[in-house]
Amino acid sequence: MIKRLGLRICATAVLATSMGFAALAPANADEVLAARLGALLGQERAAIQQVPDSSLAALTSVPPASVRNIPTAPDVITYDNAFLAEQPTASGGDQWRCLAEALYFEARGESVRGLFAVGEVIMNRVDSGRFPNTLCGVINQGTGRQYACQFTYTCDGAAEVIHEPAAWARVGKVARLLVDGAPRTLTDGATHYHTRAVNPRWASVFPRTTTIGSHHFYRQS
Repeated sequence: MIKRLGLRICATAVLATSMGFAALAPANADEVLAARLGALLGQERAAIQQVPDSSLAALTSVPPASVRNIPTAPDVITYDNAFLAEQPTASGGDQWRCLAEALYFEARGESVRGLFAVGEVIMNRVDSGRFPNTLCGVINQGTGRQYACQFTYTCDGAAEVIHEPAAWARVGKVARLLVDGAPRTLTDGATHYHTRAVNPRWASVFPRTTTIGSHHFYRQS
């Protein structure tokens, strides 16, 4: 027993010396070593706190969806009913629902291509510094002022009730694909659209990028 204790004290003294200590008295070697280790941990925490925010964010970011086995949008979208029918039933959080509702009330009668085009505009606005940086923020911008909102259905005074389950399921899939990163290649970066039935003032200022279905699309320059 005495030999084992002696080996333990000697080993502790050697470790302490290798860490920069002077020779330690056997009686307090463990206490001093514990204090030194605590100091090293404190220095490590301080170093982490000094990492720039951008670098720290990268270190603590959520792994890519592919690593977490979360489905992502396919790299190639086929803008037809057959493709959409193959997609799983969609669901999601508040941001997904905001986008799905916008597609339902703004464009549920459009073709698959038309739905994606309207969705692209909303996604492009989120990416633009001119608009709020969330889907719900973009869609509800100006809501509460009659006919002064960005998306008419949010301020036209009509109740927002979903009466068509099939249409809701359809737009939900489009919203899910867009939120999951579907390519945006239909509207050339458009940030505005309007139906052919109206002619807003900004339509004569912003360049038109395309026309899909019943909507003209424009990009704010």
